[in-house]
Amino acid sequence: MSDHIEVRVTAGSAEEADLLAETVVGRRHAACAQIVGPITSVYWWEGEVNRSREWLVLFKTTAERFGDLSGSVREVHSYDVPEIVAVPVAMGSGDYLAWVTAETGS
Repeated sequence: MSDHIEVRVTAGSAEEADLLAETVVGRRHAACAQIVGPITSVYWWEGEVNRSREWLVLFKTTAERFGDLSGSVREVHSYDVPEIVAVPVAMGSGDYLAWVTAETGS
C-alpha cells in the first residue's frame, strides 16, 4: 500500500487553496483534495520567526504522480518556496486506494 501518498500543501488564502485543488485534481494528479483552514503557521523565513494564517490542502494520490502534482503546485502557487510534503499511506481501505489509483491513472 506504500504506492499511495497524501501530499500536504499550505496556501496563503482560501482562494489560492481552491485554485491549487482545482488545478491538481483537474489534471488528475490527485484523486481528491481536502481544504482545511484557516490554520496558523509559525515558521522561520528570511532570518526571523513569522506567523501567518494559511489553508492546508491534503491531496490523495499515488507515489507515481508526485512529480506531476509537485510541478502543478509550483506552477500556480504564489510562494517562493511552497510546502509540498508527501506522507506515505501505510494502510487504507482497498476500495478507496483502488479508486485513488484509477482516478490518477494516465
